[in-house]
Amino acid sequence: MSDTRTFSSDVAFTPAVKAIQTRKGSRGAYARVEQQGGWRTEVDENLAGFLAEADSFYLATATADGQPYIQHRGGPKGFVKVLDRNTLAFADYRGNRQYITQGNLSENPKAYNFVMDYAHRRRVKLWGEARVVDDDPALLEQLMPRGYKARPEQVILFTISAWDTNCPQHIPQKFDASDVAAALASRDARIAELEAELAALKGEPAPTA
Repeated sequence: MSDTRTFSSDVAFTPAVKAIQTRKGSRGAYARVEQQGGWRTEVDENLAGFLAEADSFYLATATADGQPYIQHRGGPKGFVKVLDRNTLAFADYRGNRQYITQGNLSENPKAYNFVMDYAHRRRVKLWGEARVVDDDPALLEQLMPRGYKARPEQVILFTISAWDTNCPQHIPQKFDASDVAAALASRDARIAELEAELAALKGEPAPTA
């Protein structure tokens, strides 16, 4: 984290941002957040629990001259691991081999994670720095989800500078196909159970599927 930052949120609230907040009337509210301690800088139980349920997120990096790039990362729930109160890590799987994220991190370690939970209309934003570790097979094996059909290539470590949550406003509610299928199967099983009970009360043969 830069030594010039007074508050953790200064990672995003630069002087230019604060000037616009002042002009548009929101600076006072964010100043109160700063005086109350600002954004969180360490993993707590809420963030750990949120990440344990996440199966997808977006990783943003930039070139040395500031050209941004966003890469999707996905895997089984909990594939992003908490190594300690300041560090997240995940096994980076082989993909199209463009290596844009790795190239960006080699010249600019600043990174940003955006984790969305559409089902519960929640999102978490994490600022920090990231680096690629491609010479630690033991760590890679530790982070690789068991039984997942992917080829791990390297590890990405993310050191948290600050993180914050957002209100659910404008987040569309969406559900994973597997969750919908499970809910429909449970509903169908309950319907079949009720139909069987009704048939028994009427003295009729139980309906067949």
